[in-house]
Amino acid sequence: MSSDRDPVEAAADGARDLHGIATWAPRSAADRALALAYAVLHAGARIGVVVAAFSILASIGGVAAVADPRTAALAVLSAVPAVGLAAYVWYTDVTTEPLWLLVGTFLLGAITAAFAARLNSGLEPYVAGLGTLTPVLFYFLIVGPVEETVKLLAVRLLPYGSDHFSTVLDGAVYGAMAGMGFAFIENAIYIRRSLAVAELEMGLSMVAAGSAITATRAIAGPGHVIYSAFAGYYLGLAKFTPEHRGPLVLKGVLIAAFVHGLYNATIGLGPAIVGAVTGLSGLGSFLLYVAVFDGVWGLLLFRKLERYRAAYHAVGVEDNRRSTPPGQTRSDDGEESRGPSSADRTQSDDVDAAAARSRFQFGNGE
Repeated sequence: MSSDRDPVEAAADGARDLHGIATWAPRSAADRALALAYAVLHAGARIGVVVAAFSILASIGGVAAVADPRTAALAVLSAVPAVGLAAYVWYTDVTTEPLWLLVGTFLLGAITAAFAARLNSGLEPYVAGLGTLTPVLFYFLIVGPVEETVKLLAVRLLPYGSDHFSTVLDGAVYGAMAGMGFAFIENAIYIRRSLAVAELEMGLSMVAAGSAITATRAIAGPGHVIYSAFAGYYLGLAKFTPEHRGPLVLKGVLIAAFVHGLYNATIGLGPAIVGAVTGLSGLGSFLLYVAVFDGVWGLLLFRKLERYRAAYHAVGVEDNRRSTPPGQTRSDDGEESRGPSSADRTQSDDVDAAAARSRFQFGNGE
């Protein structure tokens, strides 16, 4: 059992001023100054994270890749499948998200991808030298967890604390946007590097080299949307289930990291098996394998989203929002209420006091 209210506050039920005893609000000038200082530090920390990520992104060529019109154009083309998938996740939403928040999450997904690049390269030596297990461990223990965590960081930095993040399903929407941003910048960096190698070593034209890498990166992009939408959904559950916030966030990251690692670990062997069974060419077997892999996990994701949508409409959330004026609540039998009357509070004093005493026996659980 847990509560977000102190037992003294709960027992008093607003009948006494408990400021500085069991409650607090910035009333004095000094307290207001402290509250302002905290807000500035909190915002500064977030800005510092973004600036640090942007600096790393610039150092690994991400900014230069986007600034190059040719690379940027190919990156945009490579992101089309991911955009389509993210748009479908957005379409399943039961509420309307502001464009600026969607775009901001996309940009943060691209910027925070820099942390993944640094962490992946820095941690890779710890699993090196293990023979055939090296790539598997690298994908499951490093790439998957690191990349899904930094994509979730983008959601946590901006939309998570917004009032627009008002349903569990919003977590999947913003997670998908962060995944799309991550896929875009990753594609841009890969395309820029591949073009440089192709032109220098093989003498290929920009068109020939760009077409091949763009097609390959376009196929990989939707996966990022699926993985981070899973993680985002559980982040949404965590926001509205604060007593289990930690386990829910961890569950979302682990699910996303597992699917991500499974894709990376099987993308070499899977198409080969498909080719042997179907007789398809290398590109054909690759496309079929990715389509099946993303299709299976995408279907599981969309079933989860549809279950939420069905529950949302079944309980009549929109009807309640339209019919209940601000400041009122609606009871289970549909009657409107402005809160308990004085008589009701008097009759329940003993119950409240007993409940308050019992709360001393339990931790918060967060």
